[in-house]
Amino acid sequence: MNAEFIQALDALEEEKGINKEELIQAIEASIESAYRKNYGGAQAVEVNFDRISGEIKVFTSWHVVDIVEDAETEKSIDEAREIDPDIQVGEICKIEIAPKDFGRIAAQNAKQLIFQRIKEAERNIVYNEFLERQDEVVTGLITRIERGVVYVDIGDGEGVMLPSEQIESEHYKVGQRIKVYMLMVKKTTKGPQITLSRTHPGLVKRLFESEVPEIYDGVVDIIGIAREAGSRTKIAMRANDENVDPVGSCVGYKGVRVQNIITELNGEKIDVIKFSDDICEFIANALSPAKVEEVLANKTEKMAYAVVDDFQFSLAIGKEGQNVRLAAKLTGWKIDIKSVSDFQKMLEENPDLRNEFTKEEKETESLIGEIKKEMDEVLKDDAGSGVLEEKDELSFDDFDMIDDESLEDVIKMDD
Repeated sequence: MNAEFIQALDALEEEKGINKEELIQAIEASIESAYRKNYGGAQAVEVNFDRISGEIKVFTSWHVVDIVEDAETEKSIDEAREIDPDIQVGEICKIEIAPKDFGRIAAQNAKQLIFQRIKEAERNIVYNEFLERQDEVVTGLITRIERGVVYVDIGDGEGVMLPSEQIESEHYKVGQRIKVYMLMVKKTTKGPQITLSRTHPGLVKRLFESEVPEIYDGVVDIIGIAREAGSRTKIAMRANDENVDPVGSCVGYKGVRVQNIITELNGEKIDVIKFSDDICEFIANALSPAKVEEVLANKTEKMAYAVVDDFQFSLAIGKEGQNVRLAAKLTGWKIDIKSVSDFQKMLEENPDLRNEFTKEEKETESLIGEIKKEMDEVLKDDAGSGVLEEKDELSFDDFDMIDDESLEDVIKMDD
């Protein structure tokens, strides 16, 4: 070991990203292990690696005692003073050792360790690189297909696309370039294990982000995606600027933006939906391309009736129920499609049907209003007076601001 070895370690640190100090400490540990393995002994062994010259020294040590009970770990005071005349009982006697062929053994261990650490470092670098790109879309080249599993070369690594992550209507072949969603990156002893997907909704999300500048700039947000891969996707958009049309931004001039995404997904239909805080409007939009005449929403049960013209009924439901199924998934509500004629029959049987859907909501709003009014009255005489006067709405957080006595007064007044 010499200065050239130190220079080699410096080069490894710069080129491979291997921490020099960690490598030196590992070399010291490997040399110590090699000594114990080849020469045995239970005495303490210490390896010192000179960070400047590259010289390695190996020391063994004993405890200095009056009476030796373990010759491998202890030395008598007389024996110790032959090595160090000034040593005292209780101190450590240390001596440098240089067994025959130990330099060769140490060099072999160091060499093996360095190669091992280089491989580990390279695997870690690749793993970290792909970990940063998890949940992103990458372009790769299909290298082989075995037992339904598609292997894709994505640069410094190879990803796998399992059958469950493949679109049934797509046919993959070796040599084909393909865009895939990096679903998961897992660290293994053989390097990063990368799972790819063509079915994940994240693929559609990332394609829109790359195709629509307004999304990248934060002017338009993606609120939700409901997808049946290879067939149809519904994506809800909201504009953060009232002067921007979120649907128009995503569709693009003459539909060029959304068409690019459809082409990438091999003809998968995409409905771009305008999000609304009004759940009735949002449900109506989500059922596009069908035109909805009326929506009755029960917010307590998260269930809604969507009324459409008779000739729009099949379109609203979609082939095998796909349109309403995706709309329900996008909104998070259970949606029951009713034709106008069927809805009129329901109204004839129950004239108060509309009121029943909104009755509970109105009762809840009324109750909150009454509680707010009563609490305002109580708090006027309390130290917390005026807390609610500046609030337009009463939230559950407001209850934390009321002491127990005031809350008891409200309950008594309510009774």
